[in-house]
Amino acid sequence: MPSVTILPFTPKEPISMIGFCAAVCQFSKNNPERDYKRGLECIEANHGRTLEYPEIYAVLDGYSARVIREWYTHIGCLPTRLQASTRYINYDNFAYVTPPSVEKDEEAVQTYQSAMNDIMTAYEKLQIAGVPKEDAAMVLPLGMTTRVVDKRNLRNVADMSHQRMCTRAYHEYRKLFNDYIKALSEYSEEWATLVKMLMKPKCEVLGYCPEKNSCGRKPKKAEA
Repeated sequence: MPSVTILPFTPKEPISMIGFCAAVCQFSKNNPERDYKRGLECIEANHGRTLEYPEIYAVLDGYSARVIREWYTHIGCLPTRLQASTRYINYDNFAYVTPPSVEKDEEAVQTYQSAMNDIMTAYEKLQIAGVPKEDAAMVLPLGMTTRVVDKRNLRNVADMSHQRMCTRAYHEYRKLFNDYIKALSEYSEEWATLVKMLMKPKCEVLGYCPEKNSCGRKPKKAEA
């Protein structure tokens, strides 16, 4: 099962951290209660730069190489990551993701699994033939699962939510993102508050839907 694990390097009190940093620059005295309130004020006033202070360290495990590649492309505010290597790890019997559209049809499942088994066999034969793992790995599919240690800040994740919580987003990315914010909400009360405040699809931010093929959650811009 895919999973998101928030690592202990992630601060438990991100709102208070924001307030603390803001107080320093405002030449104000720090105390926990006031720092928390000041942090909320910064967020509610959309002082986005302050959101770059809380860093989130997480392990993303069991998602497809395809969706992790998309996760990588959201690079605003300087996130970074390490991913399971296709050069050093043996993938003779790799795990992979089966899309829901495939799972609905038994014949499609058999076709999909057969293709994956053929790739496993080809990968093994290439290694037996003396091809290095790093080259044999070129046959591996995007549906293969992988593991990532990811670091990004709150501002980046909030921005990502606007696109990836949209019903038009790719289904696995929506699942990954919802798993991610669920793990954050369970990590601490302050993170749970931030998820409620900041994580929302773009239609909730804009007040209308900018998509050509709308899900109907919000009216189109011309109708708003």
